[in-house]
Amino acid sequence: MPEHPTTRPEAPTMALPVVGVRPPAAPRRSRFGRTLTARAVLVTCAVALVSVLVTAIVAVPLAVRGVEKRDQEALAAQARLAAEVLRTRLDRGRTADEERLIQQLRNQGIDAYLIRRGAVDRPGLPTRVVQRIEQGRNVSVRRPVNGRRAFVEGRALPNGNGVVLSRTSANGLWRQVLLSLWLPLLAGLAAGVVAGLLLARRLARPIRVAATAAARLRAGDRAVRVPVEPPDEVADLAEALNGLAAALATSEGRQREFLLSVSHELRTPLTAIRGYAEAFADGVIGADDAADTGRTVLAEAEHLDRLIGDLLSLARLEAADFPLEPVPVDLARLAVDAERTWSDRCAALGVPFRVETPGVAVPAYTDPGRIRQVVDGLLENALRVVPPGAPVVLAVRPVGADPAAGGVLEVRDGGPGFTDDDLAVAFERGALHQRYRGVRKVGSGLGLALAAGLVRRLGGQIDAGHAPEGGAAFTVRLPGDPYRTRTSA
Repeated sequence: MPEHPTTRPEAPTMALPVVGVRPPAAPRRSRFGRTLTARAVLVTCAVALVSVLVTAIVAVPLAVRGVEKRDQEALAAQARLAAEVLRTRLDRGRTADEERLIQQLRNQGIDAYLIRRGAVDRPGLPTRVVQRIEQGRNVSVRRPVNGRRAFVEGRALPNGNGVVLSRTSANGLWRQVLLSLWLPLLAGLAAGVVAGLLLARRLARPIRVAATAAARLRAGDRAVRVPVEPPDEVADLAEALNGLAAALATSEGRQREFLLSVSHELRTPLTAIRGYAEAFADGVIGADDAADTGRTVLAEAEHLDRLIGDLLSLARLEAADFPLEPVPVDLARLAVDAERTWSDRCAALGVPFRVETPGVAVPAYTDPGRIRQVVDGLLENALRVVPPGAPVVLAVRPVGADPAAGGVLEVRDGGPGFTDDDLAVAFERGALHQRYRGVRKVGSGLGLALAAGLVRRLGGQIDAGHAPEGGAAFTVRLPGDPYRTRTSA
């Protein structure tokens, strides 16, 4: 807003109110099973238990088969040895050597059957086994012998003779194997529990650190930082929290600066109004000066009203019920209407005002009252800083050849302009006001932020840049008429 030329009393700065910091909430009591550590341990134990069970299911049958294969091979070796010993003696009838051999095998839990010319010396041996030996074929099978399942190894000898050894399968072999494996399985389960506990603590530590940092942030400590450590997910969390802390510190710093600026802007007209009111009350101002004083007070009141209006508008911009009435608008006609208002104001200050239009309608879909508010705010901002003789330009052009694509409004000036650093924060509340207060004429620091908020709510885009006239350029892109788009399609 333009400064009033009347000299005012010095306005004291308003101290910022002390904002109470909410103390951190008391730590929540953790119940078993609800913490990440407990759940990780339980999951790891479950995985270890499943692994042990699967290992047992796979390993026990393999171990049993291994034991049975070993017993079968041992019995086969015994059968070969017995066949070599009895090869030349079976045709001589029952001898003492045969009796000693049979007794030795019996002491080892092995039953021996002697077959002479296709006839077995005692019952119990399966008939098919006897027939295969008679046919001169060796036998290595598992068959019922005397009603009990047994390993059977037979070796054929000449003349239909042979030796068949059988050993009953051991009872409780599965139980024996399980008993031999329980200690390794239990050790594996214990190792899984320990690994789960270590893993859970390793996983939970970065989360606990992040939670502590977040609690400190909530308590107002903006200097807190979380160490960035692998793995990538933990590093991403730490970087996000550190970025949040930095952003909060920056935002709060700008907020403090903004509040200082606004408090100064509010105090200035209030101090002037109070000073003139006290002068009236004390009779210092005579009747001849009353009219001038009244105009000064009115100007300050209007300045104050505009500032409060800008603050209220900024506060309402993010509200869902912010009033907007978008309709089809001809931006070229809007620029011509603005020319009638601003040409005289610019001429009074020695500033040439120029409107550039394409000579045809530039349709857009927006709220005409709100977009005119944006244009007036940008022109007010330009006129405040432009020196006499430097131009102010309001330009309008379509976005493209398609009339439904929307239009562009541009406000340029020949003033001091902005640096590249200024352009990065041009639409932040009070940023430029803080930089240039006391250097050149500044307003409330809210105008550009309000214009940017209005344009965004209207579905458009606003950018700040350098103008060919040497100053600043503000470009507003507005959407086209959606109805026009549908009908043209």
